[in-house]
Amino acid sequence: VQLQASGGGLVQAGGSLRLSCAAPRSITSVFSPLTLGWYRQAPGKQRELVATITSARTTDYADSVKGRFTISRDNSQKKVFLQMKSLEPEDTAVYYCNMNPPGQWGQGTLVTVSS
Repeated sequence: VQLQASGGGLVQAGGSLRLSCAAPRSITSVFSPLTLGWYRQAPGKQRELVATITSARTTDYADSVKGRFTISRDNSQKKVFLQMKSLEPEDTAVYYCNMNPPGQWGQGTLVTVSS
């Protein structure tokens, strides 16, 4: 199962972006119970977990993004979102959405933050 992320782009430091992720039809019937996460992989670094949201909408964040990023979900649309504010050059990475624990990786979306 591959979730497809979108919404990345080039933004100046201090700016904002909103990423979206859509579930494939194969899991739409079981989307609501899933714990979902946003991950990112910066150049030359390992992929890391950025944020998670459970079926009860309990959220958790990596220390590096706490207070700046917000994860949310819309079960009716079978989508998960990542609102990113006060972006920093260190946030530059390819962002992916997946289940948590992750399954097969889908296409990510590139976020580039310029200083």
